[in-house]
Amino acid sequence: MDNKVGIYVHVPFCKSKCAYCNFYSLPESACSDELIQSYQGAVIKHIEEYSAQLDGYLIDTVYFGGGTPSHLGTGRLIAILNILKKSGHVLLDSEITVEINPGSISKEDLSKLRKAGFNRLSIGVQSADDEALKNLGRTHTFADAEEAVKDARAAGFNNISVDVIYGLPSQTKDSWERTVQLIAGLKAEHISCYNLKIEEGTGLYEYKDSPFLPDEDIQADMYLYAVDILARYGYKQYEISNFARRGFESKHNIKYWLGDDYIGFGPAAHSYVERCRYSFTEDVEQYIEQVKTGKRIVEHDEQMSDFENAGEYLMLRLRTVHGISEEEYYDIYRLKMDLVLELLKKYEESGWATFKDGRWRFTPKGFMVSNALIGEILEAQTRQRTQISKPWQKDPTGDETQMTLFDKRPVAAGLFGGRRLIGRNEFL
Repeated sequence: MDNKVGIYVHVPFCKSKCAYCNFYSLPESACSDELIQSYQGAVIKHIEEYSAQLDGYLIDTVYFGGGTPSHLGTGRLIAILNILKKSGHVLLDSEITVEINPGSISKEDLSKLRKAGFNRLSIGVQSADDEALKNLGRTHTFADAEEAVKDARAAGFNNISVDVIYGLPSQTKDSWERTVQLIAGLKAEHISCYNLKIEEGTGLYEYKDSPFLPDEDIQADMYLYAVDILARYGYKQYEISNFARRGFESKHNIKYWLGDDYIGFGPAAHSYVERCRYSFTEDVEQYIEQVKTGKRIVEHDEQMSDFENAGEYLMLRLRTVHGISEEEYYDIYRLKMDLVLELLKKYEESGWATFKDGRWRFTPKGFMVSNALIGEILEAQTRQRTQISKPWQKDPTGDETQMTLFDKRPVAAGLFGGRRLIGRNEFL
């Protein structure tokens, strides 16, 4: 058995709703102990019901996201992980991540999580400026973040990631430089550096188009400064917003960018399995009721076509420093990318892309405008698809045309094969 899958568990609870957060979550004021307990029972039941499907896979990553998963309680997190171990083949060296906020969990609870098998922490620091943290609705200070990293080390965690945001209201280049320096000084193995996105329905939406937000040029300078300084501290950029010391890239998130299989549990959780994408209701009470009564819990599902998967190959892999390859693209999808290559060559002239060892990648400057560039690339891919030779015209080179798209599908991964391993001692 060599089919691997990542598991994502969405915990929709937190102490308070941050001003920038657009993920599905409920603040403490809207969460009763009964609701939290019912959620735990529903997730466990859901996982148990999936045990037959999980049997055909090796689970090499597990990620508890939110919300603030630590708000669920250490005992409940461990209980859910134990059910995953019981219901699926969780590898001994699986990357098992849980998100926490500084000040949201004790040193003792961190030790319990580590002993239970959690081996990676993602800590939401967001800024080293206490005033900025307060304006974001965060309930911690930077001193709390320093203490959280210290406690995590004492508990035995040697794989720690911290999140930080740039482009905040009233943030200056000087304050951002100070934040980057202090964040790097935490000596975490991984740093995620996100650009603030103003989403409708969030507390910061009133700042949309506000003069208090750093303009695009300043935000570009902030981003390039972070790329440069983090590299000097030994953090290699491997994705638009992610930097890591060698060997500490997020294995779970890489699954998303490379189009690998992952299965989600919990309200609002998404899954991608054997080219089928689906998600569950964004309502914890409805999710609990649907699992309890055996009703259909999938809210959205879509069987991805070959052409759609080819588009995701371009869109997602160009987010990474791994980039894309013309040969790889053709081998997988039997599609040509002549028009895409024309664009990439123009981007190279502008300093936005580079070609090396047979692969095209965006440069840091290209990453800054990647949304626009990828949009143009996907449009070019669509135009390429329409350039199919007329059936009475023979291709003098004998090359296969775009019509081979649906004739030569990639070999399926064999989801839910139901196979069992004899050597159970290989798993947790």
